[in-house]
Amino acid sequence: MESLKFTSLIPCKSSVNLIPTTKFVNHEVIGQAGFVPLWKRRSRRPALRLRAQVSGGSGGAQDGASAVEDQREEKGVLLGAETDSSGSVIGFNLIPPNGELKVPDSSPEDATSDRVDETEDIDGKEKSKAKVTRNIVFVTAEAAPYSKTGGLGDVCGSLPIVLAARGHRVMVVSPRYQNGTAADQKFSGALDLDTHIKIYCFGGDQEVAFFHEYREGVDWVFVDHPSFHRPGNPYGDSFGAFGDNQFRFTLLCHAACEAPLVLPLGGYTFGEKCLFMVNDWHAGLVPLLLAAKYRPYGVYKDARSVVVIHNLAHQGVEPAVTFKNLGIPPEWYGALEWVFPTWARTHALDTGEAVNILKGAIVTSDRILTVSEGYSWEITTVEGGYGLNELLSSRKSILTGITNGVDVVEWDPSSDVHIASHYSADDLSGKVQCKLALQKELGLPIRPDCPLIGFIGRLDYQKGIDLIQLGMPQLMEDDVQFVMLGSGDPLCEDWMRAAEATYKDKFRGWVGFNVPVSHRITAGCDILLMPSRFEPCGLNQLYAMRYGTVPVVHSTGGLRDTVLNFNPYAQGGQGNGTGWTFSPLTKESMLAALRLACRTFTEYKPSWEGLMKRGMERDFTWESAAVKYEQVFEWAFIDPPYIS
Repeated sequence: MESLKFTSLIPCKSSVNLIPTTKFVNHEVIGQAGFVPLWKRRSRRPALRLRAQVSGGSGGAQDGASAVEDQREEKGVLLGAETDSSGSVIGFNLIPPNGELKVPDSSPEDATSDRVDETEDIDGKEKSKAKVTRNIVFVTAEAAPYSKTGGLGDVCGSLPIVLAARGHRVMVVSPRYQNGTAADQKFSGALDLDTHIKIYCFGGDQEVAFFHEYREGVDWVFVDHPSFHRPGNPYGDSFGAFGDNQFRFTLLCHAACEAPLVLPLGGYTFGEKCLFMVNDWHAGLVPLLLAAKYRPYGVYKDARSVVVIHNLAHQGVEPAVTFKNLGIPPEWYGALEWVFPTWARTHALDTGEAVNILKGAIVTSDRILTVSEGYSWEITTVEGGYGLNELLSSRKSILTGITNGVDVVEWDPSSDVHIASHYSADDLSGKVQCKLALQKELGLPIRPDCPLIGFIGRLDYQKGIDLIQLGMPQLMEDDVQFVMLGSGDPLCEDWMRAAEATYKDKFRGWVGFNVPVSHRITAGCDILLMPSRFEPCGLNQLYAMRYGTVPVVHSTGGLRDTVLNFNPYAQGGQGNGTGWTFSPLTKESMLAALRLACRTFTEYKPSWEGLMKRGMERDFTWESAAVKYEQVFEWAFIDPPYIS
């Protein structure tokens, strides 16, 4: 009887580029019992075990040949493993029970099928899986822990991992920043793929390289170019934004479109049937490139793009003359065209003509997402649309808001390594210990019954710092303590130092940002204040509720969506809600909400404990958000892709 040999897949070639010689790094080559793609057999954790389908029978692929030697199954016999010269398992020989050979199609294109392997923990609990799996490519200017300045880095560092755990094949494409500091070590796990491509833009060929790290089920791909190697953060330094940001992020977009075609990660490329997740304006050229550069030549005809707006205030607007540098055919200028109103022009001869990269992404993408439901409505208004409100209103049928999740491993009061005492909704005693430890660390009088209010965030106009400054003299007349952590506007930093000197026993200001300190403030404070003018989602209020710290927030965007206003009379006097929202955005409105919260803390302890517990029990996990993202993925593939 002949035996059926199962061998590993051969890397496929791009339809527009030949695959250069590439090093395969951080991928374990394992035997395939069946034609399941290699990437589906790489587990997120060593504790996961995969079941593979083998010609009507079932058998688990083991790491070594000895584990399957002479192993017998009810529906067939595994005779042994085939190894290469290095001893790695590359296939198994199977004798089917009836001698009939059924050879399924093993083309790499089938790797993007709707099939999902079952995944089981060692404790026997089955993991949640997506109904339909896809090849997903995140394109982003930052992704934690490699690079992060705010919520964008958190989202693109956490959501891809959760989607990968649900069965999708996920790649994140981001720049490889090198600024000459210890932060460069964050990229130390990424190895050079020895894959160089040339991108035509800005009047010539620009060569970029790719680095790669496979971590937690995700292919983290970093675009390398000298323009990403400089002191400062991803966007600028102490002198302001970098003048060549349009060039830098144009390179990122072109490279991100090539990566699924030329990088055979895990044995084969992602291929053309990808879903591109386009995050903010930095990645905004991707939908245009798909429509203008690739689809006219039959490439990416089955791909889709979803633009995710994290902050509409930043749109990538540059002078119209720069359009010729973007590597896009001239007939596509209209998609990017932007004209400033007369009042916004600098002089009488200024025509106001510009290119707006985020506008181009909104025009050509297949779906539009925001990071909260409230923000998806706000950006269609004159006040929140920053000039794009009419365009966004016209595409309202494909506009969806999904509230961000939080990293429940890093932000967990029952196991947080940064806080003085652990606690949970079932045992809140450690919360008081965290408060006392924070007061001691800050040099404040140790008073467990005094309301301790905290603020964590950038010191700028968006975050409502001016309201805090205006209201502080009146607030300091009350029996409260206040601590602020943040950096930004130098004038605000100086004000924090002056306030600390003025209100010695009541106010503390920490200029800068420190992750352990932010955890200790979140755990140690009773109240978190967020008077943001606009907030696409906001994460600090989510962290605060998870730690039993009651938020007081301006009723806007994601803050309004996530903080439920306290009603002490609901549920027969038991109360409901998780904090306070205030509106309008005035000093008086903010102070009224803060004073109501402080009074509840001081005089109504049972109500306060209910507020804490309800906040801690809210579900803001990325797993919940990922299910909603998958629904948007389905919608994106219902309609044909954008074609001019």
